[in-house]
This record gives sequence, C-alpha cells and structure tokens, in this order.
Amino acid sequence: MRIAVVGATGRIGARLTENLLAGGHSVKALSRGGPGLDSLVAKGAEPFLGSFDTGAGELNTFFEDADAAFLMVKTIWGSEDFHGHYPTVALRFFDALRDSPVKLAVSLTAMGSELSGNTGHLQGFHLLDQILNRLRDINLVHLQGGWFMEDLGRWSDAIAQHDRIGFTLAPDVKAPWVSIGDLADFAAKEFDTPTDQHRSVRQLGIDYTMPEIAAMIGRALGREVDYRFINPNDREVETVFRERFGTLDRWVYDKNTSAALNDGRVKFHNDRPALPTTMEEFVKDTLRPLIEKARTERVKPETFLTWSAHS
Repeated sequence: MRIAVVGATGRIGARLTENLLAGGHSVKALSRGGPGLDSLVAKGAEPFLGSFDTGAGELNTFFEDADAAFLMVKTIWGSEDFHGHYPTVALRFFDALRDSPVKLAVSLTAMGSELSGNTGHLQGFHLLDQILNRLRDINLVHLQGGWFMEDLGRWSDAIAQHDRIGFTLAPDVKAPWVSIGDLADFAAKEFDTPTDQHRSVRQLGIDYTMPEIAAMIGRALGREVDYRFINPNDREVETVFRERFGTLDRWVYDKNTSAALNDGRVKFHNDRPALPTTMEEFVKDTLRPLIEKARTERVKPETFLTWSAHS
C-alpha cells in the first residue's frame, strides 16, 4: 500500500513512518525538511516538502498517487487562533483528498471530538472530524487519542521543586493516557488491516486519575508526590494566570477543556484495545530521569505549572 503521511517527522509521524516502511509499505513523507526527513528518506521514504498547518507547498498533489493517508493537525499553543486553526487545516485536507485516489484515511483526533459546543481544545478536533466526514468516497478512521504520557514531562520542574502536580482535572476523573509510541504503532496496524467501514472510531488510552499518577511518580522517586486540584472557577487563580502567565482567551480555552472532562460530557469507551505501555512503566523509564535531571538544573523562571504546585 502507498501511504501519504502528514507530519512525518513529528513525534508520532516519524515512528509511524518507520513502522510502515518496515512493514513493506511505500511512504510519502510530508515535512518542512531537515535532518528528520533526511533520516526517513535514508530508510526508504519519499520526501514531499510542505505543511498543511501553514499551507506551504503543492499540497493538492500530495495525495494524488496514494492509496491511503495519515492525517494530523499540529497544535500551535503559541497562537491565539485556537479554534480557527483546526478547521483551516481540515479544509486543506478536504480539498487535497476529495479528488484523490485515497480510499482509507486514519485521522488523529482527540477524546471528546464527537461533542459540539464550547469544549476548549476538544472543539477544534470536533470541527476537524466534521469536515473530514464530508469525504464521501473514503473510509475514515477517527483515532481518538487520550492524553499523551510524554506531556507529563511538563511537570518535571514542579515535581523536582515541590513534589507536587497541580492541574485542573478533578481528582476523581479517570481519563485515558497513551504513550506516543503505542499510538503510532496502533495507527500503523490500521493500514495493515484496513477497515471496510465508512466511518469508525478507535479510542486509545489507559484510565488513571491524577492522584493515581502522582502516587506512581512518588513510588518511582522514593518520596511522596501529591496532587493539587487547581479549580478553574477560582477567580484568584484566573487573575494570577491572566496577570502572569497567559491571556483571557487562553484561560477560557483551557477552562472549557477542563469543564468538558470534569462534568462528564466526555465519554470513554470500555472496549478500548489493550496497550503495552502502562503509566507505571512510563514513569519509571521515561519520566523519572526527566525529574531527576530537573533537580540538578538551575531553578527556571516560574511557570503556571510550578506556581500551581506550591501556591
């Protein structure tokens, strides 16, 4: 199968591309260039310069000789156009795919993407899904990933300095977490055994509460690590965030994301596939070294996450 991979040099795309090549597939690798793309080309990928996120390159020709495609939108956290970015990229996908020979597309979306309304970060994925669903002649797999385990590294400084995680996810909410490697490996298998369904959803992740994760980190470090719930409805917290760490738009965006999870609107399936990487393994093998490294470094400027851990 000839597969066109969007974001081929990213954290997910690079591993996916390597898996597909190892499985005997032909891969067109979309990237803005650089050593990562050179490495994939050396392994047999065909390079294609461009970006659906920026609109750069001859994007309407990217899928013209492909049987299948992997789609993903890069989250641009520094942009204030939080909601506009996803439909813009989705429309570029749509225009490039609708007259292409592609018959299967695997799209990386997010838990809760089936929900409409003000759901913060999840709202963009809902718009992405709805636009892609208009592709009438393509079997589309919505791959709903949970939180990335790797993103726990953002709390390395907070844990190193204060032995605490502060976050806006309610303590009793079980949310799915998935390693990037497991997600890429699962996506590769979707191309090995392509679906015959016109529209399907796959949810990926193992459920944990934030206090459970904090306890696992504590056991790995040999000292107690606790969890502090940051109530997004607390006006004092909002004031600190807006004055020191971000804008009102970003605060509302993050607050709506947390609300969709905390009030139970986001539903997690019970029949999710088993995944090899548990949180315990990830904490021991990947997160613990990051925390230990952070303890030996100079104290960095305070962020909202480090402020949340000690205030």
